[in-house]
Amino acid sequence: EAWRWYYVVVGESHVDISDTWWQTETGGHLITSLPGCTPLKPGSVTLPFFGIEPGLLDATTLKEIDGPGEGLLVIKRPWPGQARTIFGDGERYEQVYFPVEGYYLTGDGARRDEDGYYWITGRVDDVLNVSGHRIGTSEVEDAVNTHPAVVESAVVGAPHDVKGEGIYVYVTFHTHVTIDKALLTSVKETVRKVIGPLATPDHVHPAQSGLPKTRSGKIMRRILRKIAAGTFDDLDDVTTLADPGIVAELIEGRKGVSM
Repeated sequence: EAWRWYYVVVGESHVDISDTWWQTETGGHLITSLPGCTPLKPGSVTLPFFGIEPGLLDATTLKEIDGPGEGLLVIKRPWPGQARTIFGDGERYEQVYFPVEGYYLTGDGARRDEDGYYWITGRVDDVLNVSGHRIGTSEVEDAVNTHPAVVESAVVGAPHDVKGEGIYVYVTFHTHVTIDKALLTSVKETVRKVIGPLATPDHVHPAQSGLPKTRSGKIMRRILRKIAAGTFDDLDDVTTLADPGIVAELIEGRKGVSM
């Protein structure tokens, strides 16, 4: 929806949107469109750059997926900008990036269509295990963000006595709405309708001052996870946040919540 709005309203249906996929460790874009050349598909990072050979592995069997499918995004061949090691810890480098022989494991999930176009579905470590069912946090966030009162959201897991892991949602609402029980319930119902009962959030936490972000705009999910878990004394360094004061407000909002 955001892609289509930007393309039609801002770009007047003729300006290319160049979605890309890359990491600090990759040294540059590995999956990217060539503006003016690559046919676009909404939300897709399109096709591999020259010389890059991505692939998908089944998350359970770790076997490579042929053709269209969804799984773990890997890179199958070396490339010039590839990180060579972790300073002072080469063993960790191999464990993190090469747990499956012959593949560079990106840590991201992706979907590929019949034309070879890729969509990034989110970090694979941001997958919740709710009563034995695997649910991606990005999938829940996408559903939450369809609610007309929601500005942005962040979903994390939190310990749950029955499910093992519950779905904890931080939401920033539009300033003109009244935040009450009915609104929070309607957010849960929205997720239930979009995804299904298993993905219904266990708790919706209003975050009207915003989410904890770095100065570059990256949401610090490790802080959100610890607050959701009720671990307030082990938040590590928060000085890198654009607004460290948000953390205290979120902690206050978490107190008294039972999962």
